Amino acid sequence: MACAMIPLDEQQVTEATGPLGKERTLPALHPDRKEERCFVPYKPPPEDSSPAQVEEYLEHGKFITEDLDWLLALRHDKFWCQVVFDESLQKCLDSYLRHSPRGLDPSSLPSSPAVADMQRCIHRAVFMTFLRMATHKESKESFITPTVFGEIIYNNFLFDIPKILDLCVLFGKGNSQLLHKMIENIFTQQPCYYGDLDEAVLSVLQVLDTILAKCGLQCEGATAIEPLKLSEPGRPTAMTMSQQDLVDLVLYLCDTCTTIQAFLDIFPAACSTFHCHSFLNRLASFYEVAVPDIEKAVRKRNFDDKSLQEDLWRRVCHARRRMVEMAHLMLQHTCLQPILEGSENIQTFVEELLQHFTTFLPEKRFLLDYDEQFPIADDISLLQQAFPLLDETRTSYLLQGVEDAWDSIGRRRTQYRPQQTHSSAGLTGQGVEGGAGAWGGEMVIREPGEGGETPRGAEAMRDMPHKGDNGAACTISAGELESLLTHIRDLLPDLGEGFLLACLHQYNYSSELVINYILEDRLHPDLDKLDRAMPRPVKEELPPVLSTRSNVFDDDEFDVFNRDQVDMTRVWKGRRKGESVRDLLNDKQHIAEQKERYLTYETVVDEVIVTPSESGAIYNLNDYDDEYDDTYDINQVGANDLDGDSNLLNRRPFTVPQVLRQGGRPQMQEENVEEEEDEKEGAVKRDQFVQDPALLRERAEARRATMQHRKGFRPEPARERDVVGKPKGQGQSTETLLDRRKKEAHKSRGANHNRRAMSDRKRNKGMIPS
Repeated sequence: MACAMIPLDEQQVTEATGPLGKERTLPALHPDRKEERCFVPYKPPPEDSSPAQVEEYLEHGKFITEDLDWLLALRHDKFWCQVVFDESLQKCLDSYLRHSPRGLDPSSLPSSPAVADMQRCIHRAVFMTFLRMATHKESKESFITPTVFGEIIYNNFLFDIPKILDLCVLFGKGNSQLLHKMIENIFTQQPCYYGDLDEAVLSVLQVLDTILAKCGLQCEGATAIEPLKLSEPGRPTAMTMSQQDLVDLVLYLCDTCTTIQAFLDIFPAACSTFHCHSFLNRLASFYEVAVPDIEKAVRKRNFDDKSLQEDLWRRVCHARRRMVEMAHLMLQHTCLQPILEGSENIQTFVEELLQHFTTFLPEKRFLLDYDEQFPIADDISLLQQAFPLLDETRTSYLLQGVEDAWDSIGRRRTQYRPQQTHSSAGLTGQGVEGGAGAWGGEMVIREPGEGGETPRGAEAMRDMPHKGDNGAACTISAGELESLLTHIRDLLPDLGEGFLLACLHQYNYSSELVINYILEDRLHPDLDKLDRAMPRPVKEELPPVLSTRSNVFDDDEFDVFNRDQVDMTRVWKGRRKGESVRDLLNDKQHIAEQKERYLTYETVVDEVIVTPSESGAIYNLNDYDDEYDDTYDINQVGANDLDGDSNLLNRRPFTVPQVLRQGGRPQMQEENVEEEEDEKEGAVKRDQFVQDPALLRERAEARRATMQHRKGFRPEPARERDVVGKPKGQGQSTETLLDRRKKEAHKSRGANHNRRAMSDRKRNKGMIPS
């Protein structure tokens, strides 16, 4: 019986052995205490849903779940004896980490519900086993000394860096906090894992160099490529390598980027180890050199299987996003977070962050993709708030460099919605609840495909705002639109241009996002209702301008648009033939036409005398009007007016218009002599004597002084202005500078600038005889 409150590594157990039941004392962790049980290795779900393969998988999975459930039900000491000394158990767990389908694999979506349920059970059981293996203290009675626990898991290879990386990929989505505590406990109890991680970073860098070498490329900081011999063929590139090599290269790149990003997201403390090897600069250079070449090969090469090409494109986009997120995680945890937390030597972290951004400027492809997901302007804004002494010139240089990079490719920066990271995601359920770990509380595990589904396809790039998210859709030129349509139809030639136009409009004219959503069948509900073979809508022809125009000359005699025949005799160019200016001026026909009109105004009489023999009806006179209103007859209208009767009755004598008068000269009216004499007597006699100009100036000066006195203006003391001053080099007095400034401001008043105005003024004043 084990003693209470003693760690497992110090416990001694007495057991009966042999046919005679002889007792012997053994350490609690001893190979003889291991149960004989064979754990079968894991096999992935079948790709096709044939009954035989499905039945075989279900039976195989049942063996694994039963064995792991039996293992988890063992006591603390028995569990650790089985884990440490049973090699078949380690092979079973390793096979699951190696062959379990990832998010982008086709087998990650089982075709049968029974297969999906079995996969979920195996997933849960494996995670619970690793969780218990990472726990050195389950209760007050069941625990292992921390240092001994670190030696056990390290020396027996229960955990190593590749296993930890696979655990992050398979179980990190939705369980990141729980997995973070597991990995943190492993690294805390056994610091040797940091040394292994340091070696793993060098291996990752070697992976990047290998991919570049396979593509015949080389970036800054990479291992130099050996020169080719003359007899050797040229190096293969992404366009010339075999199709299978290209597929393996893309799968290799996608798996590596996904694994490293998941590990850094769940265990941020590892960012400092990657940072020590200048991983960020190497990653940016690799992205700039390798990604465009691989993308071009996937798009341009001819694939017999189009589904394979679509799968490779999804993986390339997924790898792009993961590399950008890796860079952001490293910058956030090695530079930004210490600055925001106010750590010591904050200026060092600020300088390091700005230096990284400056290093990104030549890598324009990487810079733009990074700025599209994580705007650099936001990080600089945080720096300005946390560190007010930030160099404005340097930040302006960085922001201008980002804007120049966007302008160089003719693209617009798209604003993305912020997305919650894995480390901040909540723990939601996958299959099993319960089980007390080293940190207490309830454990809930999430399967891939339930709520915390591993990102696939369209998530290779961040979700772009739709036209409804910001209230307006962006505009794009006709040339850019045709380029986007050509790009999409190269991969998806069966879709109609009308359907693709609707998709581009919905997703803010992002061809990558449209392709990914179409391939994953995750389009917006409004787009699912459309016919995918819908052609481009025909533009409605506008009505002709002549039929819709409106003009003041419509329907006149010269309207050639509405008249079939026009009198061309009334149309000529230049001077009309057969006519001279003299004949045109002597033509008085228009005067004769107006003569009859003015003759009607000649018959004007003041009074008509009607004789008794004539009837008043001739002059429209009625002796009696039965409807006449005599209400105001008693009022003496005009009786109180100042004008006399003679003035009221007098009228202006009639004058025949000059045009209708006989003779060449107009008749002269006699003027009233008396009125002319009165006007001459009443007129003011002008004094033609020229007054003294000095006297006029004195009067003007007196008026000016009076006006200034009323306004309270005090003139400056009279002194002679000095604009010449002292010789050059000896300095000038304040009075000289003021005199020069006044002369410059008022020079337009003097000299020859207003001679005409002053001449007119003298003439009006009588100083110059007219």
